[in-house]
Amino acid sequence: MTGATDSVRVVVVWVPDFPVLACGAQDGEPVAVVHRGAVVACSASARAAGVRRHMRLPTAQARCPGLRVVERDLAAEVRLFEQVVHRVEVEVVPRLEVIRPGLLAAPARGAARYWGGESQLSVRLVGTVAELGLPARAGIADSTFVAALAARRGDGVVVPADGNAAFLSPYPVGVLGVPRLAELLKQLGIRTVGDFARLPAGRVAERLGTEGIGAHRVARGGSARPVSVRTAVQDHTVQRLFEVAEEQLDAVVFVAVALADELHERLAAAGVVCGRVEAAVETADGRILTRIFRHEGRLSSRAVAERVRGVLAAWSETGLLDAGDGEPGIRRLTLRPDGIAPDTGSQGAFDGERDTPVEVERAAARVQAVLGHRAVARIIEVGGRGPGDRIRLVPVGDVPDDGAGAAGGPWQGLLPAPHPAAVYPVRRPARLTGADGAPVGVAGRLELSAEPAFLSVDGRRPAGVNGWAGPWPVLERWWARDGGRRVARMQVTTDDGHAWLLLVDRSRWWVEAHYG
Repeated sequence: MTGATDSVRVVVVWVPDFPVLACGAQDGEPVAVVHRGAVVACSASARAAGVRRHMRLPTAQARCPGLRVVERDLAAEVRLFEQVVHRVEVEVVPRLEVIRPGLLAAPARGAARYWGGESQLSVRLVGTVAELGLPARAGIADSTFVAALAARRGDGVVVPADGNAAFLSPYPVGVLGVPRLAELLKQLGIRTVGDFARLPAGRVAERLGTEGIGAHRVARGGSARPVSVRTAVQDHTVQRLFEVAEEQLDAVVFVAVALADELHERLAAAGVVCGRVEAAVETADGRILTRIFRHEGRLSSRAVAERVRGVLAAWSETGLLDAGDGEPGIRRLTLRPDGIAPDTGSQGAFDGERDTPVEVERAAARVQAVLGHRAVARIIEVGGRGPGDRIRLVPVGDVPDDGAGAAGGPWQGLLPAPHPAAVYPVRRPARLTGADGAPVGVAGRLELSAEPAFLSVDGRRPAGVNGWAGPWPVLERWWARDGGRRVARMQVTTDDGHAWLLLVDRSRWWVEAHYG
């Protein structure tokens, strides 16, 4: 391979289901990692039961009743993946980019020549990750996007030079990652990437705008954003030199937050944003540790700070920050932006309005950077019948999806006031039994199989039932093949002074909320 094409070869290493592995799931255990009430990753056994990414949590639990639900912990994922990154960086390729925990990319040209070819490089990378007890796949192509698809197709897939377009051709247009464009293309009868690539570029620019131009370039084998470990021509680097080497990790993290704000102020003044940031730490004994972060969208200041925090914690746990016989502590922290692109504007972050106070956003960002992106959230009222369906917690800085404004209804079967004092983000298992100890069931005509006598929540000691109301039926999404459900709700009081909102779904009882 020679020439310009050779210079843009990219290798991608992918660890399947990495968020599931990071939460400590056992082999064969049905696990779903969720964020904002939707599945972001699931184990193989959960997929076998019908759970899929982007699926809403109630649907996933209905398909897999024994599903263990884990809230996503991005900081834990960063710390675990840093072990992988460090091993790969030391043993295989010296410079790489972390796209997200579980996915990294690196220029393939030099590494392939060193290890004897691209196939040998792929084998070496997979073997290096396997030494850490993690499964991995590798793919090589002319762009990061195609190399990632190659890695997902199977281990060791190498797309030939200038072969991106042919590789992408049979894929559906949805793989390009532009949902609105994909829907429009399907309406026009264009269903595969190959069909889209054959459209004239001029017509695409006229009819489909900026998004269409970028997607068309990718469909024809180009790269929307190449891997690069160099900084932009105009230097927007920010750094902080500690007069006395700092040994407290939390203090360095707070400095990282301030530097991230300063970095984005400089970028805003220049009218640009960045997609990659290199964080460099200079230790008191003269060592320099670096890590490049990459994001599918644009890295905000809080996203930068959160990633710096995770990597510093990982370096500390693995001993990379230990000084040995030298002077301990960190002497300098540097943030260097890359992947510079024009800034086309942003949505007000806190309450959806353009006039949100900047001080409020910055304060929220600092808390998120230290405690995690989900630590500061705002309440969005949405539509639904159950108490847990009627609000959604959206992290500050995230824009709610289009369905977040459907609170007006009508919602037949809406649970009336008084409203519960506590609504559980993940419903808790319960057992409602009669006097003979047999489970209470609900017939199709909403008749109870027995008079409720005892209620056990989360496997705890049963309490006597001294009153109840219901059951009330709820039939949701009856028109959908995969999303419909028929459930019933009951209000139950127990002799220990508690009142509960119960839900029965496929003969299983759950606690949705607690009245006090």
